[in-house]
Amino acid sequence: MKLLFTVLALVVGTLPAAAQWLDRPWPGIPRTADGKPNLTAPAPRGPDGKPDLTGIWGGGNPEAALDPANEKPWVHELVIQRQREYHRGRPSYQCLPSGPEVDRFGATKRILQTPTTIVMMMDDLSYRVIHMDGRELEANPAPSWMGYSVGHWEGDALIVDSNGYNEKTWLSRYGQAHTEKLRVREVYRRKDFGHMDAEVTFTDPAAYVKPWGIKSEFRLDADDEMLESICERSSEHWAGTAADAEQRAVTVAPDVLAKYVGTYTGVYLNIKRTIEVTLSNGQLIARVIGGAAIDGGEMRPLVPQTDTLFEGVGLGYQFNVDEKGVAKSVTEIKVAGPITYTRVK
Repeated sequence: MKLLFTVLALVVGTLPAAAQWLDRPWPGIPRTADGKPNLTAPAPRGPDGKPDLTGIWGGGNPEAALDPANEKPWVHELVIQRQREYHRGRPSYQCLPSGPEVDRFGATKRILQTPTTIVMMMDDLSYRVIHMDGRELEANPAPSWMGYSVGHWEGDALIVDSNGYNEKTWLSRYGQAHTEKLRVREVYRRKDFGHMDAEVTFTDPAAYVKPWGIKSEFRLDADDEMLESICERSSEHWAGTAADAEQRAVTVAPDVLAKYVGTYTGVYLNIKRTIEVTLSNGQLIARVIGGAAIDGGEMRPLVPQTDTLFEGVGLGYQFNVDEKGVAKSVTEIKVAGPITYTRVK
C-alpha cells in the first residue's frame, strides 16, 4: 500500500511555513494599551493620500469554484485528466511559479509600495511588479509565469489589471486551465490597519463561458517576519494514478458499503471540516467541505482497496467499524499524518 500514497510526499514538502519570527516588534505602528498591534486602527496612507499597503500579509485559502457548465469542453476534459493524474502537473508541485493560481493567492506575501511601483514578494521567492506610473497594459506582452501588471487607484481601492500569462500556469489546484488571452483583474481595499479585502476576476473567452473569480480576506502579520517556503522535490517522481487504483480495486458488497454512508466531522489545519459519504451506483463518494476544500464541497470517488480502505484522488480513507461493521469514524491518510473524522449521523 506504500505505492498508493507516495503521491502525497511532495504536498508536505511544499506547504508554506506556518511559523514566523517571534518577538520582532515593528517600530512606529499603532498599538493597544497592552502593547499589541492595533489592527483596527486607521489604515496608513502614503504621500499621495492613498492607502499604503506596505507590510506582510497573510490570507485565507480561497478556493476556485468548480463549475463544469462554465468550462469550455477542452478545459473540463483537462481538469478530469489532471485529477486522474493526482494533479502531478501542478506548477508548484514541479517547483515552478504558481502564476495566477487562486490557491496561492492567499499565501503570505510582503508588499512594498512606492508612488510608481508596487512589488509583491511571495514566500516561495517568486514576485510580481505592478506598474503604477499610468502606463497601459501591453497589447502583446511576452508570455511569462507571473504576467504583466498595471495598477491604478479608484478612490481608496487599488485596481490591478494583468495579462501576458503563459499557458503553463493553472488557475486552481484542481487543474483549471487558461489560454494566453487570459486577463486578470484584482481589487484591493485596505479597511483599516490590519485588514484588507481582495477579489480576483478571470476573463478568458477561449476557456470559459463567462468571467469568474474568488474573494479573499488578508490580515496584516504585524510584529512578524516572513519565512521562505521552498519546493525542494518535484512531482516528476510521483507514483500512482487513478487508473492504478482502479486496477487494484476489490469488490465490496453493497450492504457493506451502505454501512459507511454518513456524515463525519473533524479538524483540518485548525479548521472544522466535514466529510459526507454517499453511495451512488455502487460507488462511495466523499464530499469534503471546509478546510482546504471548496465551499460547495470537493467530490472524491472512493475506490476500494480492501473492505475498509479506499483510495480517493491520492488520499487514503480508512473506515473504522464496530462489531457490526458500521463505520464509527473515517481516517484520512496522508503523508503529513492521519486525520480522523468522527461520524455524527
